[in-house]
This record gives sequence, C-alpha cells and structure tokens, in this order.
Amino acid sequence: MSPADHAFAPWQQRVYAQAAAALDAGRLAHGLLFCGPAQLGKRALAQRLARRVLCPQRGADGEPCGHCRSCQLFAAGTHPDFRTVSFVPNKEGTRLRTEIVIEQIRQLSEQLALTPQYGGAQVAIIDPADAINHAACNALLKTLEEPVPGRYLWLVSAHPARLPATIRSRCQRYELRLPPRAEALAWLQAQGHAPSVANEALDAARGHPGLAHEWLQGDGLALRREVAGDLARLGRGELAPVEAAQRWAGDDRAELRLRHAADLALQQAAGLTDPARTRSLAAWFERANRTRDLLRTTVRADLAVAELLLAWRALDGRAGDEGRKR
Repeated sequence: MSPADHAFAPWQQRVYAQAAAALDAGRLAHGLLFCGPAQLGKRALAQRLARRVLCPQRGADGEPCGHCRSCQLFAAGTHPDFRTVSFVPNKEGTRLRTEIVIEQIRQLSEQLALTPQYGGAQVAIIDPADAINHAACNALLKTLEEPVPGRYLWLVSAHPARLPATIRSRCQRYELRLPPRAEALAWLQAQGHAPSVANEALDAARGHPGLAHEWLQGDGLALRREVAGDLARLGRGELAPVEAAQRWAGDDRAELRLRHAADLALQQAAGLTDPARTRSLAAWFERANRTRDLLRTTVRADLAVAELLLAWRALDGRAGDEGRKR
C-alpha cells in the first residue's frame, strides 16, 4: 500500500488496529457495527478493513499488498465481492430516498449467498445503517442470524441507538470517539491549519476534529461568525427577523446556520449565572434543533426560521428589560 493509504487519523488507527487484530486472530465477527459521531472516518475505516479481508496476498504485517487483482479491483471500485448499500434514487429518479428499504436488503442477502469470485470472502457495508426502515431491519436481522463463513456484513452509524437492539446485539461493536484536545489540534495542524484558527474551529465544533476540518476547508467557520453577528444584531433590534430568515433560508446552508445558532446559544448559556436566562437559552437551543428537523420536511424554510428568530429577539429583549430594571 502507498503511504497515503496509511494516512489514518490517530482515532481511526486505534480502532482499525483492534479490528485487524481480531481478523488476524480469527475472532472477527460476521456482523460489525462501526459507530461514533459523524465525520470521524467510520466508512473509510470499514473500507480499509475490507481491503485487508479481501486481499489474498497480504504482507507480513497483514496489510493488503496493493498490487494483486483483488486490490486493483477494490481501488477501481469494481470488486465483485465488495458492495456498499446506501441511499438510492426514488422511483421517479428525482432525488435520493431518505431510507434504506427492504428490496435493497433482500438483494444484498441474495448476493451474499453467492460464491465469492476472488478468494473466499465477501464484504458488504451498510451506511448509514440507522436509515434502514422497519421492514428492511427485519430482513437484515434474518441475514445476521444466519451467517455464512467468509461473509461479512458491516453497519456504519452515527446514531446506533436508532437501530433495533436485536440488530445491535448481533454485531461486534467498534466505536470511534472524539479524541483528546491535544491530539485533535495536532491533527488539524497536520492538515495545514494554523494553530489559532484550528483552536477556534475546534472550540466551535465542540472538540470534533472532523467537523472543524470541514469548516476550515470551506467557509463553515466564517458562516458561524456571520450567524453570531446576526444574532447580536437581532438582539439589539438592528436586524429584522424576517430579513435575516430570508437570507438564512435562501441557500443550501440553512441547516448549518441553525446548527451554529443552536451552539452559540448553548455557549452563551454556559457562561451565565442567571438561572432564568440559562433556561430561556436552553429552551431556544431545543427550538433551534427542532427547526433544523423541520427543514427536512415540506415546511417553508423562511417562515420556520423567521419564527425562531422572532423568539430570539424576544428572548434578548427580555434580557435587556431585566438588565435595565436591575
């Protein structure tokens, strides 16, 4: 394998080493559950382990050789013994489904029953596994309950609690966790980010290095500053909620703006000693997250966001009135 293939973050490498050791010792289960916060590299970890399983010419360290036919097909995305199940287009072909349906699981089960074309193994990854609907979960459970030697079925999920307990109990669990702050900062700097902005982004992402990296690569951190400025202006009465709502909901980043807004409310609440104000901010935090969920429905985004920002202005207005009374 090339050096780039080994460029795992430390938190990925730790979990990979555990799974690889289980594989080499013959203790790797048929069903695995890779879980932990989104954007920590769970799918990449599962894919690298799949390469290790499928390579028939692994090196002395157990890593795939990188040059055999199996490794070449895997790199090209055409390996017949490896497949990923995720969202597929709806019947009209206009958008992706928001859940994994029973037809996909049945087809997967049929494929896993076939003889592997290379070596003696097949690997299937379902991502995100928590998107499997009820009927598909029942079909998946049957496949997990009747394992075939050399067939691996791996689930990837940022929300494992949404999976039925019957499915979770039949999977060997590998969990990625947020790393210590020093490790996260060192990794962000290794990605080319200056220490000052890496610190700011990591604080904003509540210690999540993958999220901080994504924001620093794009304009996520700048967007957070913009949201903070808007909330301050709303509180001072310098910005109309409807005007801000139209701008916040006017592109595809409305959900990220609401995430930042909710986090900023929580951050503000953490530094307060006034219980009433803390409760108000906590309630607004919950409301902001409910509004994020609403954006995934057919509701008019600008109206939903306008109601939320009106509540923010009212909240800040009450705080100002109380301050003047004191």
